[in-house]
Amino acid sequence: MARHLLSAADLTRDEVLEILRTAASMHDVQRREVKKLPALRGRTVINLFFEDSTRTRSSFEIAGKWMSADTINITGKGSSASKGESLRDTVLTITAMAVDALVIRHSASGACHQVAEWVDASVINAGDGTHEHPTQALLDAYTMTQRLGDLEGRRVVIVGDLTHSRVFRSNLLLLKTLGADVTVVAPPTLMPSGAGPWSRQDGFALEQDLDDALFGGPPPDVVMMLRVQRERMSGGYFPTAREYTVGYGLTRPRLDRLRAANDDVLVMHPGPMNRGLEISAEAADSLNSVILDQVSAGVAVRMAVLYHLLVGTDGGSIEEGSA
Repeated sequence: MARHLLSAADLTRDEVLEILRTAASMHDVQRREVKKLPALRGRTVINLFFEDSTRTRSSFEIAGKWMSADTINITGKGSSASKGESLRDTVLTITAMAVDALVIRHSASGACHQVAEWVDASVINAGDGTHEHPTQALLDAYTMTQRLGDLEGRRVVIVGDLTHSRVFRSNLLLLKTLGADVTVVAPPTLMPSGAGPWSRQDGFALEQDLDDALFGGPPPDVVMMLRVQRERMSGGYFPTAREYTVGYGLTRPRLDRLRAANDDVLVMHPGPMNRGLEISAEAADSLNSVILDQVSAGVAVRMAVLYHLLVGTDGGSIEEGSA
């Protein structure tokens, strides 16, 4: 595995499968009374978040601490960036303190790639603008494989605000690597520019009618609903919230039809959810929902990513210290 994780495209199929295998071992730690491994003892991990986050920042912090790393959280509002310091000066200042890894979330697409050129520490992209979020795609794949096994040929439908979704982009890349059959669905106003040529190049299907995507062919194995990112919208991307729900929400009637076609269909959402908009409470809380499984998987997968970046496959047992 390379020194950084900036994009889901950075990972080969073998590397993805190795991370998922390691994550399964890390997941066992969550079931222990004492949740601690010495694998990253002596390493320092900085979580540098310029955007708000609950799941990602918390799971990276827990992941580092459970592996005995010295983990420090820094927010944009709590750093000198709020005083006008540039991103370059901020990260160079932090890495001058001999840190081993930077986990970065930033509002600008490509920010993590730029940071990786400036610093010697490992850089993990925890979400950059509307570009990518590779560890989210990894935890989503882990959640799927725990229920479905091999994803080769499995049908995954991704629905919602594709224009603003970095989760969608990373999932598309990773699911292609794992051989899944992916269909993406959005209203025309929330379909990314150039999606047609992109779909032909990367082999995924485009739909603007959700019911056609869900019920017009073989039943899906996974339906992933994406958050409507109203904070990134300026202008009217759809007439009303009610009309969006009718056209593109996973409502109770749609869930019932899905379960009639495939009782084991997985319902996913990367969070945070707009209940009643893109997903109904019934769907979010149903027996088919693995949304909380995704949250749990986030810690295990991020432990695995930190382990592979900072220790590597030749670093000994995960039960042993790295230093």
